[in-house]
Parts: sequence; C-alpha cells; structure tokens
Amino acid sequence: MPDVIVYPPADDGGRRIRLGSQFVGMAYTLLDIAEFLRRAGLDDVEPEDVAAADWVEWRGGGPGAWEH
Repeated sequence: MPDVIVYPPADDGGRRIRLGSQFVGMAYTLLDIAEFLRRAGLDDVEPEDVAAADWVEWRGGGPGAWEH
C-alpha cells in the first residue's frame, strides 16, 4: 500500500494528494482520491475505504474537511 498524504484544504477547497514521493493531483472529494489510487493500480479502493484507511495521513483536517 503506498503512503498517501492528503494536505490541508486550499482556498478553493481542493486538497493536494501525494502517493509515496509523488504528487498526483488535487482532490475535491473522497471520490477523487479513490480515483487517484485506482490510477496507481489499486483497483478495489472505494471512497469509504479512503475515509477509514489507517494508511492515509490527513493533514489539516480529516476526510470531512474540504473547505479552507
């Protein structure tokens, strides 16, 4: 499982996402994060999995924090 870091919300509510040592994009919902993980080869990841996973590090608020 790659290390996943979700950074604090930006002014527009998006959160930068890092998988391992690489930034993969800006997420605006849990679905976006799940899609980044699917693109990285984790086919069976759902938004609920992202919210509950202990391998996701949430900075600046948990899975419900999307506004700055």
